[in-house]
Amino acid sequence: MFVRIRKMVAKEFIQVFRDSRMKAIIFLTPIIQLLLFGYAVTTDVTNVKTAFLDLDRTVETRELARRIESSGYFDISRTPGSPGEIRGLLDGGEVLVAVQVNRGFSRDLKSGSTAGVQVIVDGTDSNTATVAMDYLTRIIGSYAAELEGAIPAVDLRTRAWYNPDLRSRNYNIPGVIAIIIMLTSLLLTSMAVVREREIGTMEQLMVTPLKPVELILGKTLPFAAIGFFDMFLVTALALFWFGVPIKGSLVLLSVATAVYLISVLGVGLFISTISRTQQQALMATFLFFLPAVLLSGFMFPIENMPLAVQYGTYLNPLRYFLVIIRGIFLKGVGPGVLWPQMACMLALGVFVLAVSSMRFSKRLE
Repeated sequence: MFVRIRKMVAKEFIQVFRDSRMKAIIFLTPIIQLLLFGYAVTTDVTNVKTAFLDLDRTVETRELARRIESSGYFDISRTPGSPGEIRGLLDGGEVLVAVQVNRGFSRDLKSGSTAGVQVIVDGTDSNTATVAMDYLTRIIGSYAAELEGAIPAVDLRTRAWYNPDLRSRNYNIPGVIAIIIMLTSLLLTSMAVVREREIGTMEQLMVTPLKPVELILGKTLPFAAIGFFDMFLVTALALFWFGVPIKGSLVLLSVATAVYLISVLGVGLFISTISRTQQQALMATFLFFLPAVLLSGFMFPIENMPLAVQYGTYLNPLRYFLVIIRGIFLKGVGPGVLWPQMACMLALGVFVLAVSSMRFSKRLE
């Protein structure tokens, strides 16, 4: 049995590496995806195009403008001459934020009166708008307190327990790694099996002494090994290129990846049983892949989804692996904390792989 499986695994590796398209999917696509998403997927707000309308024109208002721009969050690219110009700048998308300092700002602050500052934000991108307003509120409030000579009643000192630099890249890249592993494994498993059927070699395999379970193992084990290789490849790129720290154990990450691959390869095997051509397999893969990403918590918090959708996410292996990989990378937590996600992912993976294997065996018989 083991000899036949070994021969089948060797045959799969030869077939995969003989195909230039497959080699690109294995080696090149994960690197390109991580580089692309690593730079593009970020929620950090920096260099926001800002208009600053100074109707007071005093030393204090010029200092306020300097502090806003030197914060690194805002780029004062426009200085309109009147309030009417602000609307045109926002409508044309030339700025995302406009700050209007009213006349008498300095006088009102020094006299203890309420000073008028208006902040207008383009709310098209609600995340950027919310973060920008929060930054401006802090900058303006801090400067106003200095001018008033106010002494804070509370000495508030904040500390980020995990990801102390608050870099969104440290949070997003581990999620991108999980997505890359899923996409690569799904594509390889689903399309490779269908390719055997397309070129007519599946019938040849069926008349060999290979049993269905041996054929299934021979088909999935090579792609599991490739999945592990891609995981280490993109993890090394995340560590040494993007500087994302990993606080936890690589051994635990490897074990979690193995459990994750059980469910992903099972889904790929199931897709192969319902597809007649590689085009159908490709479409079915993305039909599963896109909802899996959207309902995993990678982009949107699961807690904000409708209750029925939240229950549906429990059938998504990516949901559990995201918690695990981010916990290992950012928090350094161990199996004592992650075992519920590991157990759920294992149960789901065994079920999916078992159903897919039985369906695949029936197709072979």
